[in-house]
Amino acid sequence: MKNGHDKNGFLPLNDTVPGQRSEAASQPKSKKYLRAPAILLSTLAVWFLCLLTRSPYLHTRGSYVKAALEETVSTLGYGHQDLDRNAICPQTSAIAPEKNSAFLAKLEALFNTEDFKLNAYESLGGAVRIPTIAYDDLAPPGEDERWEVFGDLHKYLKGRFPLLHENLKQTHVNHYGLVYSWEGRDDTLKPILLTAHQDVVPVESSTWDEWEHAPFSGDYDGEYIWGRGSCDDKPGLIGSLAAVEELLRVGFQPTRPIVLAYGIDEERGGISGATAIRDYLLTTYGEDAFSILIDEGGGYHITDDVIMSSPGIAEKGKFDVRFEISAPGGHSSVPPAHTSIGMLAAVIKQLEDSPHTPHLKRSGIYHSLLQCQAVHDPGLPWLLRQLILRSRTSDRALATLEDELARTSRRFGALAGTTQAADVIRGGVKVNALPEHAEVIVNHRIDIYSSVGALKRRIEDVVRPVVERFGLDLDAFGETVESEEGRESAGLLKISDAFGTALEPAPITPTGRGGPFQLLSGTIIGVLGSSGREGYDKKVFIAPGMSTGNTDTKHYWKLTKHIFRYGHRNAGDSYNGAHTVNEALRAEGFIENIRFFTWVILNADESPLLE
Repeated sequence: MKNGHDKNGFLPLNDTVPGQRSEAASQPKSKKYLRAPAILLSTLAVWFLCLLTRSPYLHTRGSYVKAALEETVSTLGYGHQDLDRNAICPQTSAIAPEKNSAFLAKLEALFNTEDFKLNAYESLGGAVRIPTIAYDDLAPPGEDERWEVFGDLHKYLKGRFPLLHENLKQTHVNHYGLVYSWEGRDDTLKPILLTAHQDVVPVESSTWDEWEHAPFSGDYDGEYIWGRGSCDDKPGLIGSLAAVEELLRVGFQPTRPIVLAYGIDEERGGISGATAIRDYLLTTYGEDAFSILIDEGGGYHITDDVIMSSPGIAEKGKFDVRFEISAPGGHSSVPPAHTSIGMLAAVIKQLEDSPHTPHLKRSGIYHSLLQCQAVHDPGLPWLLRQLILRSRTSDRALATLEDELARTSRRFGALAGTTQAADVIRGGVKVNALPEHAEVIVNHRIDIYSSVGALKRRIEDVVRPVVERFGLDLDAFGETVESEEGRESAGLLKISDAFGTALEPAPITPTGRGGPFQLLSGTIIGVLGSSGREGYDKKVFIAPGMSTGNTDTKHYWKLTKHIFRYGHRNAGDSYNGAHTVNEALRAEGFIENIRFFTWVILNADESPLLE
């Protein structure tokens, strides 16, 4: 990393925009002469970059630099050009409570005290110590004793947040899902819905010795809070509960209703928790009943110059596909040319040799995010910034940008297209017995502009050459295609939805200059702009993002069209990420999480931007 940036194609700011008229023609002659040194430096820079394109050492970058220069050199006019940054990436101002300002002032002062911080750290640490693991093979709640640990968590929450449990209506959904309802004084206003999940992923037993603190210790070492769930997603659970507890303590009573909902198995798809919560909320409140929904997801990233926050406004689809080959068995001493395992290996190779091609779309979320970085982050590389800005209107620049991002960013394919990963494989039972059955499960994350149906058609087309090569019969998602007439079948390749959980990409949340997105954006800018943490005294800008994975929100589409996946966590506050060894969250970052939920509740309570 350099200057706090990674290699995801996030770019630099200057005031020159391709295609705009220079102001130099209308300036006094003396001012033109004063610009001569700048012109000379620009000319030297271009000459130097041209030399780089001829360097054998940099040959792989040569075509990129040359193409970029061809697109941008014509924009090096005599002087600065106006850049309408807000037209390219609209921003809002900070939004802070006015009617509720006194409550906020009291709470901000409280949040800054050492006593409150230590108590908050222990609230999160105590929740981490309760191993609410969502195993993939859990039977339904009430039929599997491994769910009972969630009851222990509920007892803990009741003791830790007594005012909340005394004042809010609590409903248990499907045994262990939690819904808290806080009545408002005006029931004509749509409630806000804050969601999180109580569960965590398991810890691989072979990795326990690699943890600096035990996986479920909840230790606070003076800087970090350690353990599984400290990043995903117990800060969302405890942070929102803590905010409500303290709001009650200072006497706040909402005008707008507030609902908190906490799932129990997000880490295995929300099949027991979020689905039951959805059904309860639809029955109780109805479709499109909530003004805004905020769940886990995007966060913010601090560089030397700016803070970029990326609320997720979309989510990719998901499709787990099972490829099964059945073939005759027998003794391994008289084998066929290709066993079921060998043919399955060919299927996997064919899939991996035919990856999905990612594309930047001018109307797409990823391209919009890049545009936001190009106009609001001055620390990004100048040439790439120019290329991104030029890609708004130039097809050549757009194609060049695609090539460069594909070459430099491992995440480009995940953000700009469908991905595939062969994750689970099974086959064979004994070393001297021909395998009669072999299978692989391939996980697909579907581009937000594609569909399950389009993916099915593509898969069938990709594997067909393997089917023909080996003389297999094909059953693709229930449609059977037999091998050539007169040719003995070598077996059957069956392609199916592995778990019956195919998911289309999520609807894209409206953004624009008004409504819930503006409220969330202004709140984020207000929270970050008023933080007392070191390094937060920077410009904050909002760049809408998307989730490459899935959250419980995939079950909540009918509750509101204003769904935001945003956990308000600084990427730099995570010690080693989530779902891995040494999961830990910087404690000061958790305080920011509580502040965020407090601001959201107070702003939403008085804002005309919500229905």
